[in-house]
Amino acid sequence: MRLERLLNPRSIAIFGATENISPARRLIEALDTIGFPGPVYPINPRYETVLGKTCYPSIEAIPHGVDAIVFCVNHTLVMEPYRKAAAHGIGAAVVLDGGFAEKGEEGKARQREILGISREAGMALCGPNCMGVFNPAFNSTLYSSVLVDPKPIAGNVAFITQSGSIAIGQLTDVRRYGFSHVISAGNEAVTTTADYIDYLADEPETKVIATFTEAIRDPEKYIAALDKAAARGKPVVVLKVGKADRTRAAITGHTGGLAGESKVVSQILKRHRAIEVNDMDELTEVLAVCQGARWPKGPRIGVMTASGGQAELILDLATEHGINLPPLTKDGIAESVRVLGSVSGDGNPLDSWGDGKFQTNLPHGLKVLTSEPHLDAVVMASDTRDGQSFAPTQYQGFLVEASKTTDKACYFMSTRSGLFREDYVAQFRSAGLVQIGGTRQGLGAIRRLGEWMEGPPPARPSAALATGGLARALGASAARKSINEFDAKRIFGELGIRISRERRVTDSAEAVQAARAIGYPVVLKVVSDRIPHRSEHGLVAVGIRDEAALTKAFTTMMGKLAGLGADAAGAAFLVQEMIGGGVEVFAGISADPDFGPSLAFGLGGIHVELFRDVSLRPVPLRAGEAEAMIAETKAGKLLAGFRGAPASDTAALADVLYRLADWAHGERNHVQEVDLNPIKVLPAGQGCVVVDALIVPKAKEQKP
Repeated sequence: MRLERLLNPRSIAIFGATENISPARRLIEALDTIGFPGPVYPINPRYETVLGKTCYPSIEAIPHGVDAIVFCVNHTLVMEPYRKAAAHGIGAAVVLDGGFAEKGEEGKARQREILGISREAGMALCGPNCMGVFNPAFNSTLYSSVLVDPKPIAGNVAFITQSGSIAIGQLTDVRRYGFSHVISAGNEAVTTTADYIDYLADEPETKVIATFTEAIRDPEKYIAALDKAAARGKPVVVLKVGKADRTRAAITGHTGGLAGESKVVSQILKRHRAIEVNDMDELTEVLAVCQGARWPKGPRIGVMTASGGQAELILDLATEHGINLPPLTKDGIAESVRVLGSVSGDGNPLDSWGDGKFQTNLPHGLKVLTSEPHLDAVVMASDTRDGQSFAPTQYQGFLVEASKTTDKACYFMSTRSGLFREDYVAQFRSAGLVQIGGTRQGLGAIRRLGEWMEGPPPARPSAALATGGLARALGASAARKSINEFDAKRIFGELGIRISRERRVTDSAEAVQAARAIGYPVVLKVVSDRIPHRSEHGLVAVGIRDEAALTKAFTTMMGKLAGLGADAAGAAFLVQEMIGGGVEVFAGISADPDFGPSLAFGLGGIHVELFRDVSLRPVPLRAGEAEAMIAETKAGKLLAGFRGAPASDTAALADVLYRLADWAHGERNHVQEVDLNPIKVLPAGQGCVVVDALIVPKAKEQKP
């Protein structure tokens, strides 16, 4: 399948051509407007000519091997001519109409049929249910919308969207960037977003790729395409919608409910160097930032204003949204004070108004920021727009001159989104600079591109871990829906993860003997594959301090088991050491059906569901990711020693996370979920202990 015949066709056929107001007419007129250099073949047996072009009675009547055909007819009239197009050697197609997979079982069957025809013929298909493909970089269009003036549209952004209206919206504003391609992908029956990214990664007119994505239809190919684009130095900016957590029919462990689809996708995007954004404003600003001749080498930003209040507002928003505005160095502050007289706060944002001599002070402020060695980008903030009532500030010239003395990326920012002067945009473009809009959106875009430029954390070799424990626990049985605490902890113990001291017992006498050996106080639990969560049924007793209390707890649990309809006589129990102190945390694995296993981490015990403060990463982990997961949660603050408490052994905890992640990656074909909850993290140097564990294996496929 050659995407070039779809995305850069040299000859185009239009099935259903007519001079009536219609997608077909708009397309023929657009081809004339854009100056398409190749032949165009209108097809309709009712006409001899359409808009001055020879009209052909059938697909068979046009030359063999035309690059692309656009079907401008109702979906009920598509299938038979589509077969003929494939047989006639046409390399690519666009089906504009809906009525396929989005329209029930009949539509799904129709889409499966068109998929089969396309694959057999090696035919690329955009759609169905789409707007088509627009390629202003090479003066071609298969896009069903009126084209007024193609001149300002061409640029270096390739935009792929599964929503036609989003494509229309993007094309309404080309003030700061234009497009190499706009692809309204629709249902993606044949050619997917992954295919388009893969092609565009090598396309010379494309500098940055953006996508509006509702569904990722081929995860493995998608990830490979992201990696290819990153390797070619092209950011892929992704706005993924539909972020409600995937509904699961049954969630046995905690992790499956915490690692929703949106969180997993976000981490996959980050791992493979895509830039994720949350709304159209953020998407637009990242694409604008990418137009600069210089890109920020990292996410550290220096901001200059002519207003103390504006500086405070910018700092508030930056802090709230994780934008890194590092303080000025001592030398930077001293140099600022030398001219400005005083500096508020730590100097970033830098209020350079001083004594009001702005023609001296503002250039000096920019000189200070561009000279700071630890900053990656410099931003000048000043609100201005076309048609304003008062004279514009004319500060833009200061930034242009300052940019000539530095290798840092420089930007001019309106604090509100959407405010621009087009003459400034042109002036900045000629100087290799960019005008951005919105403090959150604009500074966030610089941060995102700076983080992309830093690259991903380095890979780390997986630990050599003991294997086979899970296979032994499962045996040949397909009936084991979960692996109970005792058996699960044996598996993790083989990995070098410290587990609590405990004994498995079957009667009260054995429980007493076990408690004497372990030492009071102890914990008593029921051990059963069929009861993964026992506390809610009263099947866990903690802080048992003597034999009488233990015997009583054992008898009580036997009664509760009987009340649940369980086989109390054959039940197993666990007598476990009571570990005092430490911080309780949680670690777990959840296998996404598309993207595989991810590791989740957060506060443990009941807090895992109460706060849902969880960090997430795909496995295996890269270097430094376990430590980052710990630091970015509330658990990290407790572990660091909150309010005078001793610091916990985070090094030992990170080792557990790495080992768990490596094991889960090795067992990815067999593990659905893992919960280690709680893990007791003891004071620094004392390690950590897994107190409870659960493994949910993937269901075995039944033989037909």
